[in-house]
Amino acid sequence: MGIALTREQVLALAPDESSAKAANGLVADSKWVTLGADDEAVWGECQGSGSNPYQAQVDLGALVSRCSCPSRKFPCKHGLALLLNYAQKNPRFAATTRPAWVDEWLASRRNRSERKAAVAETSKPADDPAAASAAVAKRESTRWSRIEAGATELERWIADQFRRGLARFGQEQRRDGVAMAARMIDAQAPGLAARLREALALMSEGAARQADVIASFGLLQLINEGVRRRGQLSAPRLADLRAALGWAADKAEAQAAGDAVSDQWRVLGQIITEPEAKLSERRVWLQGLASRRHALLQEFSYAGKAWDREWQNGAQYAAELRFYPGSVPLRAIAQTVSKVLTAVSWTEEDAETAFDAASQAFASNPWLAQFPLVFAAATPFRDGNDWRLHTAAGTLPWRVDEDSAWTLLAFSGGHAVTTMGEWAGNQLRLLSGWDDSGARWALETGE
Repeated sequence: MGIALTREQVLALAPDESSAKAANGLVADSKWVTLGADDEAVWGECQGSGSNPYQAQVDLGALVSRCSCPSRKFPCKHGLALLLNYAQKNPRFAATTRPAWVDEWLASRRNRSERKAAVAETSKPADDPAAASAAVAKRESTRWSRIEAGATELERWIADQFRRGLARFGQEQRRDGVAMAARMIDAQAPGLAARLREALALMSEGAARQADVIASFGLLQLINEGVRRRGQLSAPRLADLRAALGWAADKAEAQAAGDAVSDQWRVLGQIITEPEAKLSERRVWLQGLASRRHALLQEFSYAGKAWDREWQNGAQYAAELRFYPGSVPLRAIAQTVSKVLTAVSWTEEDAETAFDAASQAFASNPWLAQFPLVFAAATPFRDGNDWRLHTAAGTLPWRVDEDSAWTLLAFSGGHAVTTMGEWAGNQLRLLSGWDDSGARWALETGE
């Protein structure tokens, strides 16, 4: 029945240590209202704090899970606990008829695979390559025209804010700004809309953030200039501009022609956010053992769809990465991935070297959203109402929620630990930390 799994193999799927620990606490038979399995899937209902149990299920062929709990981790603790029970050969897993909710999920997975195959088939180049190329060029030209019109309107709006004075920002200006952000969506420039909304949020915080507001408007104006002068930009800079505008990158092109780097990659840290309702974004940061190169695996999931692959913090994977183009190529696609069972020790760069690399990256691409920073020795501490991180290169403001800050402080015991986070140019968001013994802390993003 199904496949044989060991406890170690199941725990290797855990997104972080806290999930693995929580899963161990849910293995008890009394926690599970129902359990079932067949050759394709394993499923169960786990009693939680609510009146209805959580419905957890795992596709055994792909080891992809789904659960009705609100967690944004994949697999969640219920999916892990279900697989732990399965690995321990719980006798309640006798072959039985699948419930309708399991059948529907498996059917939807098959349908998605079939649709992808059909789209791939119908997306093959037309018999007339010249006609196909002309159609693509026409679509791009139409979108650029819309973006340019939107960028011109945004430029006028920004100029109006400076003429009026940022200190006079009020509800009327906020309504106009929200409407302008919606106009950027209509102009097919969602990246401009997102950056404008961030600037509006800063303006609402008052005079203390006016320098940040001015910097945000400056980057927006730089994008507007780039749109007008796009014909003069180099290919990497044009790729930067398209990314800043929110123009979806061509995954197939990156897979076929992207810069290929084969290495052993260590998972530095990861984060799951929800930029829009029902839309989740996962960012997984890697670093190559031989190349020392950083890489970002960025995925999006709608309505709880499972991620293509699970990555374990601190683990090492042998893989070929294909990088998307850009002045600072970070985003990549992982291919031919296999987990390295015997981890290789690493020597972390000093804090000043890490900051130099980040400074060069932002100088090369001013629209870069974030850059990974690893500090071999960093001490978290509370400074009044704010949290900061002390490193050999100085003290940094730390963007964090109170619960996560206190858990890292408890993990460190007030001592220096190795930390990794996303640096946005003026603020750090820590994603993970570890000590010499191998114990790990991870930012809680799902439970």
